Amino acid sequence: MALIIVESPTKARTFNRILKIEKKTEYYVFATMGHFRDLPKEDISVDFNTDFKPKYEIIASKAKMVAELKKLASEHDEIILATDPDREGESISYHAAYILGLIDENWPEMTLKKDGKKVKRIVFHEITPKALNEALENDEELRIDLVKAQQARRILDRVVGYQLSPLLWKKLSKNWLSAGRVQTVALRLVVEREKEIRAFG
Repeated sequence: MALIIVESPTKARTFNRILKIEKKTEYYVFATMGHFRDLPKEDISVDFNTDFKPKYEIIASKAKMVAELKKLASEHDEIILATDPDREGESISYHAAYILGLIDENWPEMTLKKDGKKVKRIVFHEITPKALNEALENDEELRIDLVKAQQARRILDRVVGYQLSPLLWKKLSKNWLSAGRVQTVALRLVVEREKEIRAFG
């Protein structure tokens, strides 16, 4: 039996419908309902002395889901990571593999372990019987570059916004203001452009 891990309950229902039509009874589909590991809010949770290694933890509201996922994984011979093909989906697959003990994490290198448990990563761009069957027959490797891209974005969000936003609140006494890796740079570009316009006029 194989456990297929997706992130969306809607996708899980569609998968199950297709598998039932195809009479593929050897699969069980489970949805993580999005991300379930993240940087804890009470701390910056990034180790500046170890190549900015993030310190993830299970999101409290997802603890029950994680326990169920671990139980299901222990009951299946094969794990199929079938989350979205973008960097967020790849990250969810990585975190699923990690909590199931299938990731050999030697930061910043992260590799998928396959000893003792069959692990596949499948990618598809439409949820149809044809696409699902082709994906199941042509599995891929976990795309660590995409995982790292998502982690870099998350780390930058934390390093920039986590420290700058409270500084803004303190200096300007406006706790509705925020700073971040994208909006702060974009704001500077807008301000500089406005200055150019006024100087020209």
